[in-house]
Amino acid sequence: MKVKMLSRNPDNYVRETKLDIQRVPRNYDPTLHPFEVPREYVRALNATKLERVFAKPFLASLDGHRDGVNCLAKHPKSLTTVGDDKTVKQWKMDGPGCGEEEEPLQTILGKTVSTGIDHHWKDPIFATCGQQVDIWDEQRTSPVCSMNWGFDSVCSVKFNPIETFILGSCASDRNIVLYDMRQATPLKKVILDMRTNTICWNPMEAFHFTAANEDYNLYTFDMRALDTPVQVHMDHVSAVLDVDYSPTGKEFVSASFDKSIRIFPVERSRSREVYHTKRMQHVICVKWTSDSKYIMCGSDEMNIRLWKANASEKLGVLTSREKAANDYNQKLKEKFQYHPHVKRIARHRHLPKSIYSQIQEQRIMKESRRRKEMNRRKHSKPGSVPVVSERKKHVVAVVK
Repeated sequence: MKVKMLSRNPDNYVRETKLDIQRVPRNYDPTLHPFEVPREYVRALNATKLERVFAKPFLASLDGHRDGVNCLAKHPKSLTTVGDDKTVKQWKMDGPGCGEEEEPLQTILGKTVSTGIDHHWKDPIFATCGQQVDIWDEQRTSPVCSMNWGFDSVCSVKFNPIETFILGSCASDRNIVLYDMRQATPLKKVILDMRTNTICWNPMEAFHFTAANEDYNLYTFDMRALDTPVQVHMDHVSAVLDVDYSPTGKEFVSASFDKSIRIFPVERSRSREVYHTKRMQHVICVKWTSDSKYIMCGSDEMNIRLWKANASEKLGVLTSREKAANDYNQKLKEKFQYHPHVKRIARHRHLPKSIYSQIQEQRIMKESRRRKEMNRRKHSKPGSVPVVSERKKHVVAVVK
């Protein structure tokens, strides 16, 4: 004979101590909770407001330089530097011993002045750029190979972290050139309207890279189809000087001449965050740390500043209840992100007066150009004034 009986586990409803919260079973039937959606909306609104209240991204300012900070680099194993004296020096990462002087491990004398350097992600190889792109072996004093395309100087060179035999460079003649180390020849180049200051490869997407341009925009390209950018990122009001990806490959940070840095999602054209201070001047370089939590930037007034990648993130160890509350609030904000009040609060950022006025001025100029183009198309022969998308406006030509 079978006997049916109820079984209750005390661990599910009995508190361990008197300080714990009472565990109450809940029925999730929606008919029993008719006000669940309005209640969640209020919670999402409050979570969005609290996120903006606790958004304090600035952490520290590292001073010590006697002039503007022009370059930042990150590499776990080696440090390689270039100077205006045509030398390339390799340094050891650990400091000198007691009574020892800091000396480079190796000094290489080049034929031309180098304006940029980048180390291979796996092999003991590094690349320098100046009048040409040189590939060096750490054990040799002469370049393994030299590549050039055109006669203008190359201002930046970067290795692809995934397809490690491919590197990209940008020159002062508005070109972005891709090279293949296996053949020691250039692959292709794209010519833009204005000069590109630097590029950065996506660490998760092998064929994608983002270029920081002088026309206030950033362009994300697929190297297989350079005739049209994948995305145009617009929010800066002055030339973009540097760009760096997060280790996740989902976001990147840009530094601009307008005294601010912005964080862009890869798939969106507008920034999700903007950082600025009263004393920060033109931001020359920016890097995203390898743990994806912090951002470093160097600017003209001799300081290196440290920021949080997520402005409202709490630093330190979180309890399980804090983690659960953060996850719950994040899901609520995602659920109601398109509601007008939540969207307005989440998007609002305080901007300096100079940036705000330049944004208004550029908006008027853009509307004027759009109106002029519409009038020209309206009073011209049908088809004589074609409609050109924003992504194709800035690409002049692709040369293979």
